Amino acid sequence: MIKKVLGILFCLAFYANASAQIDSVEVDKDSVVIDSTIIISDNIITNTSVLDPVFEKLFKLEQQKKGHINIVHIGDSHIQADLFSGKVREELQAKYGNAGPGFSFPYNLAKTNGGYKVKFTSNASWESRRNIYTPDGTEVGLSAIGLTTAENFVLGLEVRDTSDYFNTIKIVTPHNTSLFDVATSSKTITLESTEPKVIVHKIKSGEALSIIAEKYNTSVSEIKKYNGLRSNNIRAGKTLKILTGEKVKKEVQRSEFIPLDLQKDSLNSYYYSSERLSKIYLLPNKQEKLYNLNGVILEKDAPGILYHTIGVNGAKCSDYNKYPMFFEQLPALNPDLVIISLGTNESFDKLTATEYIAQLNMFIDSVKAENPYACVIITTPPTSLFKKKYPNTFVGDYTRNILMQETEKGYATWNMFAVLGGLFSVNENAKKGLMSSDRIHYSREGYKQQGEQFTEAFLNAYNNFKLNRQ
Repeated sequence: MIKKVLGILFCLAFYANASAQIDSVEVDKDSVVIDSTIIISDNIITNTSVLDPVFEKLFKLEQQKKGHINIVHIGDSHIQADLFSGKVREELQAKYGNAGPGFSFPYNLAKTNGGYKVKFTSNASWESRRNIYTPDGTEVGLSAIGLTTAENFVLGLEVRDTSDYFNTIKIVTPHNTSLFDVATSSKTITLESTEPKVIVHKIKSGEALSIIAEKYNTSVSEIKKYNGLRSNNIRAGKTLKILTGEKVKKEVQRSEFIPLDLQKDSLNSYYYSSERLSKIYLLPNKQEKLYNLNGVILEKDAPGILYHTIGVNGAKCSDYNKYPMFFEQLPALNPDLVIISLGTNESFDKLTATEYIAQLNMFIDSVKAENPYACVIITTPPTSLFKKKYPNTFVGDYTRNILMQETEKGYATWNMFAVLGGLFSVNENAKKGLMSSDRIHYSREGYKQQGEQFTEAFLNAYNNFKLNRQ
């Protein structure tokens, strides 16, 4: 414990020193004098006593093999791709049980990237609006991306892995309006009818339209109309379609979806199947004219972890804060733990630590107002570079302030900034293949390691809880 406390104090001293000596974008690492370019920190979560409620529930799940733990991970582009969060989900579900894919959203229909676990398809075009934009009337809710269409549509949803087959789908819509029907399958219907018989006639040398019309007991004007001819001129070797007076049978096949009964509670509409499903279809409620989807939640009849992720490329705390429906719909996920990973985009907007913390606290307060029993973990922003060259000291300053107020605000902190190596770690991490070329985002392997490190810190905190549990 003494080692951990000393490590935290060392980090705090470093952040204060760094922010005092470095102008974030106007000076280079080589132009400053500093004792160390690497922060050495234990991979720990601090202020873990606030996590006791979720740890207690996890302990009961582990002992009794019953129930679900709902973890909601909210962030920016570091989270939208579901690489960091996906690794945490994988590890926790492997240890405590897979209770389903959790929250899912058709990012591809919004023309952006998303996770891999659930595939969405649609025969209609959809309009989208991310929460990073000024509100324009689009009802942006739990997905933090508004998704609407006025077209007749079939929206297909299919999980990619048999381990994610689900029993329940919950549909989240603005104000819990019943906008969608659901179907699990379609049947092919064959319709029989008759239509006029069409003959293809090859024009011979010397033939005129009048001769051809007489042969098939039709008129010149009908032949011209059916073939789009403007004059009576025809050429040998070409073909004409002749509409005859005969009738022939015609079969038309179409797929018809059979809607199922949806139930409804105060938070969402839902459908339950005693048999696990791999796919389901969302259909328009014909009584409505505009359809807005805020996301779906897929759950299994199995004990374990539901790890929900919500991320938006370019998002800041202030972007979530300007759309109250996001927080109003958050209880649909019944969160036991909310993990917040924001701050990178604020740093590139050069928000001061005071400005960032004000927006972060507003975000936390809104989460807790709607989910008073949910525990909260803040992950500090990861290290990055401005213009691929200058150390991003803003995130170091954010980290220091996040740690300073964690007890007062009642959340736990995972100091990713320090765990990744601190202010000057980006180039070293890049040499290890952990960074992308922009020196802001991380590689697939980099996000995987972040997920492994966070899971390790979380499980260590949980094991300490069990050791000290009365």
